Amino acid sequence: MSLFLNKKKLIQGFTLIEILIATAILAIILAALYSTFFLGFRAIEGMDDSMTKLQETRKVIDILRRELDSAYYDKAEDKTFLTILDRDVYGKPAVQLTFTTFSPLKSGLSKISYYVEEHDKKLTLIKKLESPFREEKAEGVDLIDDMEGFTVEAKYNDQWVKTWDTEINKKMPDEIKISLDIMVRGQKVTLSDISKPRYLTNL
Repeated sequence: MSLFLNKKKLIQGFTLIEILIATAILAIILAALYSTFFLGFRAIEGMDDSMTKLQETRKVIDILRRELDSAYYDKAEDKTFLTILDRDVYGKPAVQLTFTTFSPLKSGLSKISYYVEEHDKKLTLIKKLESPFREEKAEGVDLIDDMEGFTVEAKYNDQWVKTWDTEINKKMPDEIKISLDIMVRGQKVTLSDISKPRYLTNL
């Protein structure tokens, strides 16, 4: 008789309440795991975006520094020059930089411009490559989107100045400081480098 009752208990299995409780506990555990995974994924994704933006900005600064290192000015040749125009957009620095240089992207002397454009209250750094000796329609290339500022300063009498024009100064600055401001995870980060032009033909 007792054996029969034990078999009957085994056949009955779990009650409905026990199944509901187990399902509720499982749902809570799965929700917690999903939330942890989702937050971790979002954090990694956000870090990946930030790292990509930092790498792109460093690359732009490195290329610009190299181009300025090779900048060329000869006051006997009016097609060679360097100008730094201090501008701002919505209170953010947005310098316009134009100079002649020897670029690996083009044979001979090139005219390169870096400037900032505003679209939907967001700043974009743009680069344009042209020939200084003939008129040509060159389109600007977007380099950095949604940036916070672009600053270029020239060293003059041991001080950094925000404007320069070889037509007025009749010489190249000894050093040029480039700074780019970007937002990384809600904080403004400034990346800078200093160029020392090699071709100081000011005679």
